[in-house]
Amino acid sequence: MRYKTEKVDTLIKGRSLWADGWRRLRKRKFAMLCFVIVLAYFALAAAVYLDEFLKSRFAAQGYTGLRMFNWSQTVGPSYQPPMEKYAWTPDNAQAPQAGWALLGTDFLGQSTWRKMVYGAKTSMTVAICASIISLMIGVPLGALAGYFRGKVDDLVVWLYTTLDTIPYILLVMAFAVVLRNKTIFGWEIRGITAVYLAIGLTSWVSICRLIRGEVLKRKESEYVLAARAIGCSNSRIIFRHLLPNMFHIVIINLSLQFMAFIHAEVILSFLGLGESDRPSWGSMIDAARTELARNVWWEMAAATAAIFIISLALNIFGDALRDCLDPKLRTD
Repeated sequence: MRYKTEKVDTLIKGRSLWADGWRRLRKRKFAMLCFVIVLAYFALAAAVYLDEFLKSRFAAQGYTGLRMFNWSQTVGPSYQPPMEKYAWTPDNAQAPQAGWALLGTDFLGQSTWRKMVYGAKTSMTVAICASIISLMIGVPLGALAGYFRGKVDDLVVWLYTTLDTIPYILLVMAFAVVLRNKTIFGWEIRGITAVYLAIGLTSWVSICRLIRGEVLKRKESEYVLAARAIGCSNSRIIFRHLLPNMFHIVIINLSLQFMAFIHAEVILSFLGLGESDRPSWGSMIDAARTELARNVWWEMAAATAAIFIISLALNIFGDALRDCLDPKLRTD
C-alpha cells in the first residue's frame, strides 16, 4: 500500500533577544501601564523644555507660554484645590480671585500643578544626565578590568571599593558642595549641572562591578576565542563583541538605577544643594513642610504623590524588564 506524502516546507523564524523580550513584556499589562506612566513623565518634561524654548525665541512677538507651564504666574492669594478652596483662608490674605488652579496654589499664589510639572522636568533631566555619566564611566572601566585583569583590575577594584565604603548620600552631598559654583576649563558649574555631575560621578560603582563580573565570565567564550583567532584587537573584542552581548544587562541596571537618581536629586534639592532657579520636588517639600502647621497640605501631597507614582512605575517596570530580558529568569 503506497501512501502519498506531501512535503511542506515551513520556515521557522527565530527571535532576537530584544524582540523576544518585547513580546514577553507586552503580555504584562500592569508593566506596560507603568511604562506608559514613565513615558508620560518624560513627555511632561519635554513639553516644559519646548515651552521654555518657544518663550525664549518668540517673547518679543508676545508669546508668554502655555498657561499650564507658566509656573511663575500668580493666580491669586494662597488657597486650596477647588474642592476645598473655601475651607481655609490665611489671616492676612484676601479672598481668592475668580477661577481656580489645579492642585491649589502655594503661599505666594503660584500654581502647585505648574511647580509639580517643572519638578518633573528637573528630576528627569538630572536622572538622564546622571545615567549617561555613570554609564560612560562604569561600563568602560568594568570591561577593561574584567578583560585585562592584573594591575588594571586591581586599580579599578580599589577605586570602586574605596568609593563604596563611603555612605552614598554623604558622598553625593560632598560632590555637590565641592562642584557648586566652580569653574572647570572655563565652564561654570551651577544649579542643575552640579546636581547631575555629583550624582553621575558617584553612581557608576554598581554598573562597573556588574560589567566586570560579566566580562570575566564571557571572555573565554567561543565567540571571543574565535575573534582572537582571526586577529581581532582587544578593543574590537571588548566594544564589538563583549559589550553588545551585555547591553541588555546595562538596560536592566539603568531602569532600576533611574529611580535612585530621582531620589538623590530630591534629597539634594530638599537640603538646598539642588536646583535653585526653578521648582523641583525636593524644594517643594522643603517649602511645604513649614506650611503644614497651618493645614496647608496640598503642595506637600502633590510633590510626594509625583515621586511615589514615578518610583512605583519605574520599580515595577524595571522588575518586569529584568524578568523578560534575563535568560536565567525566564519561565516560558
